[in-house]
Amino acid sequence: MASLPVFRWRLAPDGYATRRQLRAAGLRPGGQDVAATVERPRRREPLVAYLYRIDLAKPVRPMTPARWAALAKANAARRTCPACRRDAGYVIPPTLGTCTTCAYPEQEAA
Repeated sequence: MASLPVFRWRLAPDGYATRRQLRAAGLRPGGQDVAATVERPRRREPLVAYLYRIDLAKPVRPMTPARWAALAKANAARRTCPACRRDAGYVIPPTLGTCTTCAYPEQEAA
């Protein structure tokens, strides 16, 4: 297996992009392998970002009505309290596991 090219921070040549940069351009890696890495030096181990070739990237798939419905259902599940089964109106924190009304009933009574 050949090693990947490694570039210094902000010195990658044109034609490469990170996942976020591809997404901002309306593209996705499209199944291609990582083409190179960028390293940002720091005192500990360097930060590494993976780069993909822009010419091999594919357009982002559009959201279909079924995907929109699945996303809405998933977000509703994140807002529904498992204890009282009500929509909390916000995403329930995993640290609590329930809405704040169920997590702190003594504060609601006061």
